[in-house]
Amino acid sequence: MASTMKVVAFNGSPRKGGNTEQCLKMIEKELSAQGIEMEIIQVGNQVKGCMACYHCLNTGSGHCVQKDAVNEWIDKMVEADGIILASPVYYGGISGGMKCFLDRAFLSAGNKLHHKVGAAFVTLRRSGGLETYQQLNAYMNTMEMVIATSDYWQAIHGLDKGEIMQDTEGVEVIQKLGRNMAWLMRVIDAAKGKIDPPQTGQRTMTNFVR
Repeated sequence: MASTMKVVAFNGSPRKGGNTEQCLKMIEKELSAQGIEMEIIQVGNQVKGCMACYHCLNTGSGHCVQKDAVNEWIDKMVEADGIILASPVYYGGISGGMKCFLDRAFLSAGNKLHHKVGAAFVTLRRSGGLETYQQLNAYMNTMEMVIATSDYWQAIHGLDKGEIMQDTEGVEVIQKLGRNMAWLMRVIDAAKGKIDPPQTGQRTMTNFVR
C-alpha cells in the first residue's frame, strides 16, 4: 500500500485564525479530498533573520547554525511531498517573520527540495499582491521545485478576519490551486519508478566583481 503524501504549509501571518490561515484551510480541504495530508505551521514572529555566516553552506549540514524552530521546519520540508508558502502583504512585500524563515531555510536546505511540488499565495487589503506573490515564488524557482498554479495569480483580498470570503473570485482561485497541487503531486508520485527526474547538480556560483 502506497504511503500517504504530505504537504507542509507555512503561514507567514502572526495573526491566528486570520485570512491567510482560512485560505490554507480551504486548500487543506481540497488536498484531503485527494487523500493528501497537510500540516499548517504558523511562522509568525518566532525566528530571527539570516546572519549570512554561510555555516550551512560550508558544512553542508542542511541546517541553520541558529538554534530555534527553523531546523525542525526544514526537516518537515525535506520530508514533505509538497510545500505551501503563504503570507499577508506587508508594505508591498512578505511579512518580516516569513522572510526571516525563508532566507534561512532555503539557504540551508534548498537543494534538498528539488522537484517537490510548491505553491504560493498571498492575502491583502488592496495593493502589492503580485509583487509579494512573486517574492514567494522566487524562493521555489531557485530550487528546481515544480510550482502549482491556479487560473489567476494567487492573491485574495480582505482585511478583517473572514473578509476574504467576500472575494468570490479569490476563493475560487485558492480552491483551484489546492486541486491543481493535488493533481501535480499525484502525477509525480505515479511517475516514480517509471520516469526518472531530470539530472541536477551544483550550480556554478559567480558574482559581478570577478
